[in-house]
Amino acid sequence: MFLPIRTSICPRRTPYTNYALIAINIFIFLISYWPHTYISGGRQVHEVLRNWAQPFMLHPDSPEIWQFVTYAFLHGSMLHIFGNMFFLYLFGNAINDKMGNVGYICLYLAGAVFSGLGHALISSNPVLGASGAVAAITGAYLVLFPKAIITVIYWFFFIGTFDLHAYFFIAIKMIIIDNILYRGADNVAYEAHLSGYAFGIIATYLLLAVKLMPGDHFDLWSLTRQWNRRRQFRDISNGPGPNQSRKWVKAKEVKSSAQMEKEEMINDFRAKISSLIYQKNISEAANTYLDLTQIDIDHVLPRQQQLDIANQLMSMSEWEQASRAYELFLTRYQNCQYSEQVELMLGVIYARYLHKPEKAVKYLKAARKKITDRGQINMCDEELNKLAMKGHE
Repeated sequence: MFLPIRTSICPRRTPYTNYALIAINIFIFLISYWPHTYISGGRQVHEVLRNWAQPFMLHPDSPEIWQFVTYAFLHGSMLHIFGNMFFLYLFGNAINDKMGNVGYICLYLAGAVFSGLGHALISSNPVLGASGAVAAITGAYLVLFPKAIITVIYWFFFIGTFDLHAYFFIAIKMIIIDNILYRGADNVAYEAHLSGYAFGIIATYLLLAVKLMPGDHFDLWSLTRQWNRRRQFRDISNGPGPNQSRKWVKAKEVKSSAQMEKEEMINDFRAKISSLIYQKNISEAANTYLDLTQIDIDHVLPRQQQLDIANQLMSMSEWEQASRAYELFLTRYQNCQYSEQVELMLGVIYARYLHKPEKAVKYLKAARKKITDRGQINMCDEELNKLAMKGHE
């Protein structure tokens, strides 16, 4: 038995929409779930929903339009609702953060609709449950975070954990094994699951391809482009075969092997830093960041990661590296809400530890205009006064 219990991707913002979806699903389950048995036509009939909830299931033989959404908010057992909400929490938080609240709710509801359509085309059995919508969210996770680390717990004769990349666990275990190769239960809507996965993967990939959603070096679209560049470079390096015509490729589209190797190393460092920060091992993440700067001295991490690393370097008394990390943060994220705090920190570092009064004054004055905390204002004024006195000596 295998069960994923955490991932290496932490949302930067609170995923309110995902929490709301989970709460709505649980609330509807509590008011609609009522397993009972009655006699109809001389035989026992077992139902899991209250009578008022029956019309909101998806009935493929005579579907109503609203059923393609409402069925996804009904569940047939405690295990059913728990499993769906657990996976929605596990994968949905990061997708909510990446897509935003509006984009996320659209993906979730569209996933429910397309999953229902996939089921209705294959089966005539009524269906209920958020599995198809959750599958769409999981498919989106596969596209956006294919190299994320998923920690999996297993139990057979003993219990333990191991880590896998998301692309392997989701694509191989969840999609191929669980929904194609080993269909263990007759009452599971496997077609709805597969339709949901397909929709989530295709829709998210297209959003990245047409740049309707910002990507990064780690998503499936970027990895595909990197693979294509490497393929083109290999084709040029090897040259045409004896029976092949020469294929011309624009020089600007091809990178050198050294450049591609550098990109891969940077991606590996970024993935390792992200994983270490998620594990709360910030000191090791900071050391890994220093290794990364040996390859690309101006490389900037995602906002919160860059700030965490800079703070850690300062706590380690790595003043030069901390100041550079803070300055890179300001260059990339100059309008963020923490900019005055970073400027104050830089002013203190340059004044007290690096003895660069010009830079210290520059950052302290910039911070002084924006900070509102009385203690920080006093600190700023004290440092500026000290620098002024030294200037007169």
